[in-house]
Amino acid sequence: MRIYITKEGDRWDWISYIHYGHPDYYKEIIKANPRLPEEVKKVSKLPGGIKLVIPDVKVEPKPIEGLPPWKK
Repeated sequence: MRIYITKEGDRWDWISYIHYGHPDYYKEIIKANPRLPEEVKKVSKLPGGIKLVIPDVKVEPKPIEGLPPWKK
């Protein structure tokens, strides 16, 4: 488990990519931070200064496909 402080404009998929090498693990990050307000969980760009728990997850190789929900 790690802690990450968001920077203005961070996106969930980008945070997932920088920590796990793949954008699809953003759901695990959101689940690891249940106290975040629902509106923050659904925004496309995060405000700066949010303290996030980055959980340890087993990263399995998989292709990057599709768009995250906030890009549809």
